[in-house]
Amino acid sequence: MITEKILFLDIDGTILLPDHTIQASTIEAIKQVKARGVKVFLATGRPLHEISQLTEKLGINSCIGYNGAYAVDQGKEIYSKPMDRQLVSHFVETTKKLDEDFVFYTNQANLFSNLDKPYIKHFFNYFDLTKNEIYTDTNQDSILGGTVINVKEDHLKHYQRESIFLSEVNVDGMRDSYDIIQDTTNKGEAIKFILNEYDLNPEQAIAFGDGLNDREMLTSVGHSFAMGNANPELFKYARYKTTSVTDNGIFNGLKQLGLVN
Repeated sequence: MITEKILFLDIDGTILLPDHTIQASTIEAIKQVKARGVKVFLATGRPLHEISQLTEKLGINSCIGYNGAYAVDQGKEIYSKPMDRQLVSHFVETTKKLDEDFVFYTNQANLFSNLDKPYIKHFFNYFDLTKNEIYTDTNQDSILGGTVINVKEDHLKHYQRESIFLSEVNVDGMRDSYDIIQDTTNKGEAIKFILNEYDLNPEQAIAFGDGLNDREMLTSVGHSFAMGNANPELFKYARYKTTSVTDNGIFNGLKQLGLVN
């Protein structure tokens, strides 16, 4: 008897390979668990307005985006928790003072501090970001998430606040960029909300992740998997370890639970 009822999947480094393709085994695994009646959510730091091609390819219309600040079920908004405007101001002012950069996300656009610098262009090209605009203070109350970009390691202390965690982007060549994760707004808090909405307990939930922005997600479910390619710090938050994203990690993890064959 299948007791697991819901599955949460990170995207970058979990579903997507470094070249942004998806292994056939991952597509097959998702197909098999859905056929067993398991509900599947994507759970990503990405803005949801930029992943429509992926959701169509996977046949998944339920997503947590912006590192837990916003969620939709079958395309309908079910959860929204914008960033505090004072926190937004803190990052705007600090990046300006240190001559570094940021991107903030609303549910419609990616708002960059600059659109012309080479590493900014590399950032939105790597993550396939197309709805890119310059941030203005008129957007301050609609920010769902953000990333500070090209940050010098000795500058991290200037960004820190008690209410946040800066999660290194787990992508080669971008480890000087950090997702802004709030203590009360993260993938784990969104998952707790969704489990409550569906009257599910954590032991009925599964999650796969590879980055430190996944740590709250992994500790919010009963069956948590760290990918073999995960940030080494993530393994202590996971119940299980699976193989890497390049070696059928999702399929092999779900196979451990007897959900695919």
